[in-house]
Amino acid sequence: MVIAKTELFDEVLQIRASLFKALAHPARLQILQFLAETKTCISGDISDELPLSRTTVNQHLKELKEVGLIKGHVEGVKMNYCLDYQKVNEMKNLLGSFLDEFELLDDFPCK
Repeated sequence: MVIAKTELFDEVLQIRASLFKALAHPARLQILQFLAETKTCISGDISDELPLSRTTVNQHLKELKEVGLIKGHVEGVKMNYCLDYQKVNEMKNLLGSFLDEFELLDDFPCK
C-alpha cells in the first residue's frame, strides 16, 4: 500500500501545512482580505473584485473552503461567502505558535 508523504509527519504539521498552503497564493490572500474588509458576507460573484476569471476565482474559493477559512452557502441562485472567524483565529494561533518555536537570535551564525 502506498502512503502519502504527508502522512510521514505528525498531525499538527499536516494541519499547519494545509493552512499555510491555502495562504500561499496572492489571489487567496486577496479574497481573505476582501472578505475581512467588507466585514459582511458577500453574495454573488467575488470575481468582480479580482483581476481573474470567474473559474479561477472559484478554484481559489474552493481551496479556502476546504481548509475552512471561508464559509459558502447557496442562497437562492447566488452563493454567499463569509470568513469563518473561528478558523481564522485558529490559523492566527497556529502561525503564532509555529513562529514561537523559533528562537531568533541576533548572533545567528549564518548571515
